[in-house]
Amino acid sequence: MSGTLYVVGTPIGNLSDLSPRAVETLGAVDFIAAEDTRVTLRLLNHFSIKKPLVSYHDHNLRERGLAIIRRIQDGESCAVVSDAGMPCISDPGEDLVRLAAEAGIPTVVIPGPSAAVSALCLSGLPTSRFCFEGFLSTNRRNRQLHLESLKNDPHTLIFYEAPHKLTNTLQDLLAAFGNRRIALARELTKVHEEVLRTDLAGAAAHFAETPPRGEFVLIVEGAPADAGKEQPSLEEAVAAARELVLSGLKPTEAARLTAADTGYKKSEIYAGLISERPASAEGEQV
Repeated sequence: MSGTLYVVGTPIGNLSDLSPRAVETLGAVDFIAAEDTRVTLRLLNHFSIKKPLVSYHDHNLRERGLAIIRRIQDGESCAVVSDAGMPCISDPGEDLVRLAAEAGIPTVVIPGPSAAVSALCLSGLPTSRFCFEGFLSTNRRNRQLHLESLKNDPHTLIFYEAPHKLTNTLQDLLAAFGNRRIALARELTKVHEEVLRTDLAGAAAHFAETPPRGEFVLIVEGAPADAGKEQPSLEEAVAAARELVLSGLKPTEAARLTAADTGYKKSEIYAGLISERPASAEGEQV
């Protein structure tokens, strides 16, 4: 009989956030796959849990992942953990879960803290629709292409960033998106937890003067609803207004509605309407 793979969320700073269910699971499995065994060992020692640890990270995930899967297929149970937060979110656990799914291995999630969602909740920006983008590429061209693909995205955007790259990233975000609102969260759940709510220009100026410390979560305002929408020509706006007139609206009302939708002045659209049609029976030119 195959064992089970458990995806266990761990604290992002405050050890008290490890759930009783997570403690029970870590104490019950046969072994634990950890991104950094030294970090996980400190967590286990805090809760007096003694279990074999297997190193599983980006640099060995192909070979080690298959070995872990074979052990589970032989009947052992395994918990995969990240250094902090939920495995699989910008984390090699994603690949292990994929291998387990392909092998038909039962997988159970033990939910825990998430830096991305925690920062989003504190940001003060819209939370109903958001897009997690993780870490940006260290290659400047790839980073610029990535940001270019997001500049018209209306969702609130979430990025992770290291302190030594923060100032460059803020400048790149400002260049790609313009001066949008941003919340920068660091040291979440720790003694020195901090959330800075400002705009991209203000954030870039602040951290140019104040060296950033700690890992950051960046919550960036999405694009305006009309971002990327092509401005119609005046002729197209007049044609749209004429359709409204044909549907029964008076020219003045059609011009007002079309102006609100296209950004042209009501007088421009109305002038276009009356320049092409004779006067109506009511005395209005259409």
